[in-house]
Amino acid sequence: MKPQEKSGELRGAVTALNACFVRAAWFSVCSGLLLLAPSAYMLEVYGRVVNSRSTLTLAMLTLLVLAAYGLMEVLDWARAEVMYRAGQKLDQRLRNRVFAAIFEAGLKRLPGGTVQPLNDLRTLREFLYSPPLLALMEAPVALVFMGLMFAISPVLGWSAVVGSLLQVFVGWLNDRNTRPPLVAANRCAIEAQQYADAALRNSQVIESMGMLRDVHRRWMGKRRDFLQREALASDNAGACQAVGKFMQVAMGSLLLGLGAWLLLKNQLNGDAGMIIVGSILGGRALAPLVQLVAQWRMVVHAGDAWLRLGSLLSAIAPRPQTMALPPPRGALQVESLVAGAPGGGPAILKNVAFSLLPGEVLAVVGPSAAGKTTLARLIVGLWPAASGKVRLDGADVFAWDKAELGPHIGYLPQDVELLEGTLAENIARFGEVRPSKVKEAALAVDLHAGITSLPLGYDSPVGREGTALSGGQRQRVALARALYGEPALVVLDEPNSSLDDAGDAALTAAILKLKARGTTFVVMTHRTSVLAVADKMLVLSDGAMQGFGPRDEVLAALRRAGEQAMERVRKAANAASVAPEAGAQP
Repeated sequence: MKPQEKSGELRGAVTALNACFVRAAWFSVCSGLLLLAPSAYMLEVYGRVVNSRSTLTLAMLTLLVLAAYGLMEVLDWARAEVMYRAGQKLDQRLRNRVFAAIFEAGLKRLPGGTVQPLNDLRTLREFLYSPPLLALMEAPVALVFMGLMFAISPVLGWSAVVGSLLQVFVGWLNDRNTRPPLVAANRCAIEAQQYADAALRNSQVIESMGMLRDVHRRWMGKRRDFLQREALASDNAGACQAVGKFMQVAMGSLLLGLGAWLLLKNQLNGDAGMIIVGSILGGRALAPLVQLVAQWRMVVHAGDAWLRLGSLLSAIAPRPQTMALPPPRGALQVESLVAGAPGGGPAILKNVAFSLLPGEVLAVVGPSAAGKTTLARLIVGLWPAASGKVRLDGADVFAWDKAELGPHIGYLPQDVELLEGTLAENIARFGEVRPSKVKEAALAVDLHAGITSLPLGYDSPVGREGTALSGGQRQRVALARALYGEPALVVLDEPNSSLDDAGDAALTAAILKLKARGTTFVVMTHRTSVLAVADKMLVLSDGAMQGFGPRDEVLAALRRAGEQAMERVRKAANAASVAPEAGAQP
């Protein structure tokens, strides 16, 4: 896919701002034409005031030129304001879409699942009212200045055209020499920032095991690559900017000298004042190009942000609007499920199929890397299936609008994450805090007494990522969040890994209480305490089903398989001990 094809949605958002661009362009044209006011003032002063020696004429001309300056500044302010509003409209149009795309990319483990796309959107928003784009809008006025120079003298006009072409060449040279190192430097800066963020998230591990020096060395390497590439781009850009400014200054003097020569040859239209006017117009005609070359770094950064953001929006299509469905009752069907991690790779689950009625509890057991966590993510609709379906009351869970389905789902991931806020806000899933429901969920996991003993109670902050709480407290808060609002389906991935005996007993009681109300549970576990409340049992090994059915039947089958395995081991051991005796010499 070509870069321009990747930016279709982004291009549509910018195209919607055409009215703002047209309005700002007209302001630029009017403001640019007012740049002729100093030249006109100069000609009138030399031609009219000096000859007539009229102070009144001088005063009136001065007032007129000051009014022109004031109007020019008002037009420039209006243009900047229009483009600023355009940037706000672009941000308003895309921010929700970009945030959703980042979130989904993170879920699917695709590139772009970081905060960088939000920075790219900010870069594009700020570029809309940046000096390079505003200078580009002054290009039509530069053409008007060129036409006036041709009117003064075709030789002056063609000289200005040659100067403009040379300035364009300098701009092309600047782009060729600065774009690759600037893009590489930007990429290195993003990598260094992401590495630093990851190090901060794992600061306790890094500090406790003395990894800081090596982590810092690696970060410094990424930072050094960024600085080297940025320095190379800066050197190249500085040389081109110096050449561009030299050409602009030199062009003014050259046009002045050329005008004087043409006047001596009687080839200049107008009087001697046209010499100075031609020089001024030549400098004005080159000004937008010089400004563009001087600010080229902003252009490169905006182009890089455009490509990255366009690629993300192309890779993550907006979720389609779906028909509203009635609240689920909790009937779960898993149909011939084959799935792996998003983005490709081998299958983790292989032809897994089972069903649960509302109010049933399923315990999923198996060794590490058996596929239990993958199954949990598929059941709640986080990951797509390669084939097969997960259905809740007959509806595809992955396709179900999560804003609609979410309140009826409870999920406790293996790695507990809390968001910065209060205990009540985390338990209530950052929606409307209903105190009675929050208290009921906290009581269900034996957390209420501990919360009320805190000075701020349920209003106590959990800290960034829940760092104000212990591991067991975080898991209980996450459990309360999963059980909040009496969901129809609850999926718990190793829910008792950080719980003590009291917490384990509270979890068992909570499952029994919600089971009696019709809540369906799927519990991934290594511990046997959950088996006491399980109706059914699923055994996974290497992603494949080794057994499924009523708990007691599966346990009996596992015992028989274990006894048979032990019997085979004993027979093998006996055979190994008899063989040496049979071969011994008398």
